[in-house]
Amino acid sequence: MGELVGNKHVEYILSVERRKDDFHSVLMEHLRVNGAYWGLATLDLLGRLDAVDTEDVVSWIMKCQHESGGFGGNIGHDPHVLYTLSAVQVLALFDKLDVLDINKVTGYVASLQKEDGSFSGDIWGEVDTRFSYIAMCCLSILKRLDSMDVEKAANYIVSCKNMDGGFGCTPGGESHAGQTFCCVGALAITGSLHHIDKDLLGWWLCERQVKSGGLNGRPEKLPDVCYSWWVLSSLTMIDRVHWIDKEKLIKFILDCQDAENGGISDRPDDAVDVYHTFFGVAGLSLLGYPGVKAIDPAYALPVNVVNRIFLGR
Repeated sequence: MGELVGNKHVEYILSVERRKDDFHSVLMEHLRVNGAYWGLATLDLLGRLDAVDTEDVVSWIMKCQHESGGFGGNIGHDPHVLYTLSAVQVLALFDKLDVLDINKVTGYVASLQKEDGSFSGDIWGEVDTRFSYIAMCCLSILKRLDSMDVEKAANYIVSCKNMDGGFGCTPGGESHAGQTFCCVGALAITGSLHHIDKDLLGWWLCERQVKSGGLNGRPEKLPDVCYSWWVLSSLTMIDRVHWIDKEKLIKFILDCQDAENGGISDRPDDAVDVYHTFFGVAGLSLLGYPGVKAIDPAYALPVNVVNRIFLGR
């Protein structure tokens, strides 16, 4: 088994930030705030957040805020909860939440809750359990969960639970590991994990491990490094992470590295990207891999950042 080439991954992330005009950068333009979160969180997990200029990052993030209080994926783009959470998470990494008008951001996020407890992602109204998690995570980080109807939100999420124990994007939707993370994470944040049959869900989640050691998102699908986060974090929150073969998963993640140029891909020998680099490193963190800081399975932030927010230390 190879080793994590942490320094190479740091160099890769910094090189992506410097490439402003290449094809890949243009393709990422609409979700650059998400990309900033993936890259910066990876740097923090590897102990190298000091490699970037804090003030430059914070200044750029704040330029992405819309007058509504929400954040767009880039400067001048429409606001959406997806980008709003990433912006808040980036500011939390740097201990800069104080630059926010908390009431304004809270008002934007809370305004997207619907009568049935669900959340839309923006003013256009698409509903998805991803948005429920994002809203609840964001408001929790801002210590404003009281601005939404938590009970209704939790009940809506429970209505998306399926007979196999997993969760879908809406009631009756197919169980998916990504959606399951969002639902388990939201219930964990709001102290509502008692709604989950942990053994049933744990069985469905551990069945996502395939022969290569990697994890997939649904039955009969190929493994993908990103599910090292979506599946593992859910198993961690329900105390069933010991139900998978950790060593085989570690080997799968490490095999997806570009050992020469840095970065992690979805599967071995594929092209690397920042998204899979973050979720690969985050997965290794949950597996207790040496040299990687601990990550919180519900907030997807380093444990020390979460402790700083909620415990003041």
